[in-house]
Amino acid sequence: MADVIVIRPATMEEIETLSAICMRSKAHWGYDEAFMQSSRDALSVKPERIEAGDVLVAELDGTPAGVAAIAPDEDGFEIDLFFVDPPAMGHGTGVRLFQALTAHARARGIASLTILSDPNAASFYERMGARRIGSAPSDAIPGRTLPLYEIDTGG
Repeated sequence: MADVIVIRPATMEEIETLSAICMRSKAHWGYDEAFMQSSRDALSVKPERIEAGDVLVAELDGTPAGVAAIAPDEDGFEIDLFFVDPPAMGHGTGVRLFQALTAHARARGIASLTILSDPNAASFYERMGARRIGSAPSDAIPGRTLPLYEIDTGG
């Protein structure tokens, strides 16, 4: 039987659960504890993003398995969070969540989103059609530079 993936808006009651998914997903790439602690705030789901309706949850067989959010940045909007719980990787969860997030942005009239990507996620964003537009400083780790992408939403 195929996995059932449902995409829905996040609720305030699940902020801790969703933030934990972000932490587990990032830790999956082998980052040490010091890095993870330095990244904790950047990996947390923000209540104001949920209130704005800009946080989506991917449920895999009824359990939260991914979280994605958009947020305003200096030039428009960015993908603020995009994480899939490691046990849900490889089940299509990320693809469905990405498609839903870009459709959400398009419905809001947002023509494109920037993505400050973890190097380990860069190939995923490229498969989703994002194009690399440069590099930018990390939001969480001073002195770290990350790949910067852009995706057109059609909005």
